[in-house]
Amino acid sequence: MKLEGKVAAITGGTAGMGRGIAEAFLAEGAKVALFARNAEKGAKVLEEMGAGERGLFVAGDVMNQSDLEGFIDKAIAHFGTLDILVNNAGGAGDLQPLVNLSDHAFDEAMKWNVYSTFWATRRALPVMLEKGDGRVINISSMEGKHGKPVLTAYSAAKHAVNGMTKSLAREVGPQGVTVNAICPGLVITDIIRNNGPATAKAMGMEFEEMIDLFAQEAAIKRPNEVEEIAAVAVLLASKAGAGITGAQISVDGGTAQY
Repeated sequence: MKLEGKVAAITGGTAGMGRGIAEAFLAEGAKVALFARNAEKGAKVLEEMGAGERGLFVAGDVMNQSDLEGFIDKAIAHFGTLDILVNNAGGAGDLQPLVNLSDHAFDEAMKWNVYSTFWATRRALPVMLEKGDGRVINISSMEGKHGKPVLTAYSAAKHAVNGMTKSLAREVGPQGVTVNAICPGLVITDIIRNNGPATAKAMGMEFEEMIDLFAQEAAIKRPNEVEEIAAVAVLLASKAGAGITGAQISVDGGTAQY
């Protein structure tokens, strides 16, 4: 029960890595507030996880500032405090060579990944700073350390998330708040299954070829599991992670070895 009594807010918390982190946090005794677009799915996920009174779902769009800030406010009002923020929601968006990339697509990548992290963190920080304790965990990507063709906007956004992580860690460290990023490699989630074929096509290959390419880039020669991402999130959120801040931790099977 490493997180007993702690309150966590998780964006994109009903599927993939967000759901995996929520389940791991609940197993360690935390209360969780989840944010995603589908209200019906959110209620179902909380029921499936057996969250009971330790769970809250708020529906909204992570690219809508008022929705996202309202989620943080509702989580604090419902549970009385906030100890952990997991900025998980994000994605690659439109995949095009740079010469074909529209301003709108680039702006959307920034809004989905960077602005969402900025808005949620800015709203959550005051309660953490006031009590002198808190954890901000940003789900970045190995593309925040290097890049791939047609992922220019996404890579730029995740590099920005990593930069925000490093600077904010120094800013709020003296007040007892840690700020870290987890940089996953390939994790086979529903998003990958649904959007992966389009990504592969933009890269000039079949979906299975793309999965194999990403897997072969890793030292472990396989995709990572959601549970492996969630385990690192638990560490960073727990007392054991108090000495880790400003880090961009690769959980990518040895793809980016730094």
